[in-house]
Amino acid sequence: MPDVRRRDLIAASFALGTWFFGADSAFARSGKKPASPAIKKQKKLVPKPKLIVLDPGHGGKDPGALGLRGTQEKRVVIKVAYDLRRQLQAGGRYRVVLTRADDTFIPLRERVARAEDAKADLFLSIHADSHPDSDVRGASVYTLSEEASDREAEALAARENDSGGSGLRLSRHSDTVAKMLVAMSQRGTVNDSRRFADTIVETFGRSGVRLLPHSHREAGFAVLTSPDIPAALVELGYLSNRFDEKLLTVPQHQAALGRALRASVDAYFAAASATRKA
Repeated sequence: MPDVRRRDLIAASFALGTWFFGADSAFARSGKKPASPAIKKQKKLVPKPKLIVLDPGHGGKDPGALGLRGTQEKRVVIKVAYDLRRQLQAGGRYRVVLTRADDTFIPLRERVARAEDAKADLFLSIHADSHPDSDVRGASVYTLSEEASDREAEALAARENDSGGSGLRLSRHSDTVAKMLVAMSQRGTVNDSRRFADTIVETFGRSGVRLLPHSHREAGFAVLTSPDIPAALVELGYLSNRFDEKLLTVPQHQAALGRALRASVDAYFAAASATRKA
C-alpha cells in the first residue's frame, strides 16, 4: 500500500476514534444517550398542552339562580363543565382543571387563586342566570371592565360578586377594578379576554345557540380579576325563562353547548398562534 494511502487511513481512524470516545465520554457523564436530530425536531413539533381552568359557578350552600321548575344553576353548570372537560381532553391538546368538581362552595377569591396556582392559559366561568322578565332568554358573555356596559351587566356582576355571601362587591369599588385592569393591560390580558369573549359569541352564533342582543358585555366581575390569565364568564341562558330552563336540563343541549365552547377555545388559540407568527 502506498505511504500516502496508509497515512490517510491512519489519520481517518484516529479521527473516528477521537469522535467515538469523545461521544462515549459525554454519554458516560450524562448517563443519557444523545438525542438524534430527528428526535429533537419531533419534540419541538409537539406543542405543550394548554391548561384550561373551567369554573362552574356557585355550589354547596349557594345554589345560584333557580328556575321556574326549581332547576338549580349550580347543577346545570357543573354538568356542562363536565361535558366540556371531556371534549377538551379528548384530543390531547388541552389539560383541564375544574375549580370545583362536586357540589362544594368555593369562594370567589379561591377560584381565582386556583387558576393562578395552576398557571392556567385560559379561564372560563360558566353560569346560567335569571331575569325579572321571564320572556328574556339567550346566552351572553362577559369580560372585566371598570364601568359596566349596561345596567343589566352591572346588576349581574353585583349578584355574582356577592355569591354565597363572599363579601366581594367589586362593582362598588371601581378603584380596585381599575388597578386590576392596569395590570392586565400591561400584560395584554384585557385584549386577550375580549378576543376570547368575541370568539365565544361568534361560535355560539354559528352553532345556533340563541344569544342576547349585544351578546358581549362588560362589568366588574371578581372572578375575572387574574392579571395574567385571559378570562371570560359565559351565561348559558336564563333559568327564569321556561324555554331556556328546559333546554339547559337536556343532556343533548348541554353537549351542544360543550361543543360550541370547545370550538371557541380552539378558535381562540388558533387566532393567537396566527398572530404570533405574523
